[in-house]
Amino acid sequence: MNGKGKDRRLLLAVIFCSLQFWSAYAQPNKQILFNDSHFHLTNFIQEGITIERYLQLMGDNVGRSTLFGIPLQQQWSYQNSGSYGPSYYLQSDAPLYYYSFTDAWIATQYSHLKPEQQARFDPMITGFNPADMYGWKHIQRVLQTFPGVFTGIGEFSIHKEFVSAKVAGEVASLTNPALDSILDFAGKVGLLVILHNDIDVPFAKAKSEPVYLTQVKELLRRHPKTTIIWAHTGLGRVVSPATYGGSAVPERSTAHIDIVEQILSDPTLQHVYFDISWDEVAKYVVSSPQATQNTAGLLNRFPDRFLFGTDVVAPPDEKSYYSVYEMYAPLWNLLDRETSEKVRLRNYIRLFDDARHKVRQWEKLHLK
Repeated sequence: MNGKGKDRRLLLAVIFCSLQFWSAYAQPNKQILFNDSHFHLTNFIQEGITIERYLQLMGDNVGRSTLFGIPLQQQWSYQNSGSYGPSYYLQSDAPLYYYSFTDAWIATQYSHLKPEQQARFDPMITGFNPADMYGWKHIQRVLQTFPGVFTGIGEFSIHKEFVSAKVAGEVASLTNPALDSILDFAGKVGLLVILHNDIDVPFAKAKSEPVYLTQVKELLRRHPKTTIIWAHTGLGRVVSPATYGGSAVPERSTAHIDIVEQILSDPTLQHVYFDISWDEVAKYVVSSPQATQNTAGLLNRFPDRFLFGTDVVAPPDEKSYYSVYEMYAPLWNLLDRETSEKVRLRNYIRLFDDARHKVRQWEKLHLK
């Protein structure tokens, strides 16, 4: 056989292996339960599990996953807690501060993997201050330093219960031009955005409209070329879906469902998606059969606009990692087959593959 024949056979072999890989991890099948659109490898003191350990937890049940740390570090103030070192933001009154090294840590963990393992991950940039007009420069420098690694930015927070007030320095807001510059840069590059912003204030009293709803919609409309996933549909630990709308029976309130549906139906917000990550959100969805049915109806009406993520932080074992997915079992049972596959699997592939392609193209054009 001549040299050209050998080269052709080698090329066909590479293509065949690539197709086998993507058929296993990019397409829905019986083995893969979900692609994880929201995962923290490290916690609030920048500790966690290795990426190799995370691969073991994923096994054959999870096809692909985002990969990010937490952009904030909990300070250990001896004056505040003495010899007790807090590992979570609710364990201390000491401030939180932005920890930019998290992006280098994530990129280094990713670099330890083989190419076929790297293909299962979408690392995200998080270590920037959204109240800093230079915030977008941090994102640009990360792309320059680690080309070929990152797919998007986030999860990062603007308004978050108990967290925002603890952040040292200027408080982030939805009206700050610094945030606009970050989202504008993300749109130019093609970076996918995972944004955490509570729809309301903690322990809100029942009222007609959540405090931050108008501001967040205005922000989203200002960036139509940026693909944005609004994390947790705006809910949180004490930001519940029943604090507005006037329902006397919280689990039967449809006010939050109506708000999300209005956003999904708005032609000026077609670039906006939602994830249903976090056990604190799952508790609302499965709080009653009616609440689960209301959520299932919303997802069945808009199957292309939702993604599932665990929002688990550095899980030590399989039980911890899969607990959120299992909490949603009543919801999975009420979704039609196509909707279930899209929310658990296919929407991730579509959005993150598109972002990967755009970011790699931008890097080729703009990075030396």
